[in-house]
Amino acid sequence: MRRATALLLLLIPVSLCACAPKPQPPAFAPITLDCAMPFDVQSAKITAQPHLLPASHAPGEPYFFYSTDDGRASYLITEKGAPGHPAIMMQTAAGGQVKTVGCAYGDKKGYNQLLAYLDSLKTWTRR
Repeated sequence: MRRATALLLLLIPVSLCACAPKPQPPAFAPITLDCAMPFDVQSAKITAQPHLLPASHAPGEPYFFYSTDDGRASYLITEKGAPGHPAIMMQTAAGGQVKTVGCAYGDKKGYNQLLAYLDSLKTWTRR
């Protein structure tokens, strides 16, 4: 009888462990911009991160867009010929708000044009 009781007491913790929920992997956190990092290095770091999807590149558009697969963050990386090139911008969405930050490596006036363009997209709605 003692053996049966001891065996039962040993099995209870094992069965409790089998039912414990598996820990969730940490949520993906897109990298933030570091304007002290050179443009080429930061561009490569951004585009190499997991969970990043490139948008279609429209002919004649002098920048590339990338978004995280959860839609919480987007990046704009300029190409030669873009206003403010070289520049990188990041938009994050949380709590119904969109926040834009960026690194102006080139012409500040062109960078401000690019920033105004991105900010105009925040209020765009499909009709």
